[in-house]
Amino acid sequence: MYDIESIYRAKSVADAIAALQADPSALVIAGGTDVLIKVREGKLAGCRLVSIHDLPELKGITRNENGDVEIGPLSTFRNVTFSEVIRATVPVLGEAADTAGGPQLRAAGTIGGNVCNGITSADTASTLVALDAVLRVRGPKGERDVPISEWYLGVGKVALAPYEVLVKIIIPYDNYAGYTGHYIKYAQRNAMDIATLGVSCLVKLSEDKKTVDDVSLAFGVAGPVPMRAHSAEAAVRGLPIAQAVEQIGPAALADVNPRTSWRASKEYRVQLVKELSGRALAEAARKGGAAL
Repeated sequence: MYDIESIYRAKSVADAIAALQADPSALVIAGGTDVLIKVREGKLAGCRLVSIHDLPELKGITRNENGDVEIGPLSTFRNVTFSEVIRATVPVLGEAADTAGGPQLRAAGTIGGNVCNGITSADTASTLVALDAVLRVRGPKGERDVPISEWYLGVGKVALAPYEVLVKIIIPYDNYAGYTGHYIKYAQRNAMDIATLGVSCLVKLSEDKKTVDDVSLAFGVAGPVPMRAHSAEAAVRGLPIAQAVEQIGPAALADVNPRTSWRASKEYRVQLVKELSGRALAEAARKGGAAL
């Protein structure tokens, strides 16, 4: 049983913004896989909702003439995984989306909700951080672009101002062209579980496929928000691949700040960071043509 006072079905993004202005305590609902769970648990009992679920302007995945990939926030995990655009440009994002929950959740849950819930364990978050994605939001004052590096403000907190709605997730061409990537979700079960640690690694190899020209490494559940490992990236640029695989994990320990929870201790997560970073880099390099 869901204790919901009212649901307003927005007719457009502008209508959704107006509805939020008219009722500042109302919450946005899209796929509902996060919000409805909280309602059922009583955390949002008696809430009022503004539904954006049926807005076509927030759906679809395209590649612009300049190569940028634009993802509508209402794209489900399944949409992302099976998108021909994603498979041709950033397949690692589709692979990450395919680790979320089970088939039912992936058919209903949206990538926009996964980003807006502000949770560090969100399965697409670390890959979007590694890709330096841009979040386009719209509100009463118009549109603005927020770099994902400025998006996560704390546990469950993101840079959405009052009455704003996420309208686009943008992956700039330069952030994925020439890179191959790999995402590892470590959890206590193989399916239907929240990540104990998530690691996403992108690598651009030298022409002879023997050296790391550039690398991007990002984590989920290695701190209160999804985070880049800039120290680790700097430590392995220009190294032979095998050496980079050995060094990236220990170097990443300077960047992370995991905590102890009922899922795992801080010490265990630190060990996972050290081990899985190298594995993610090795597999990303292999996808790029490296012989390992």
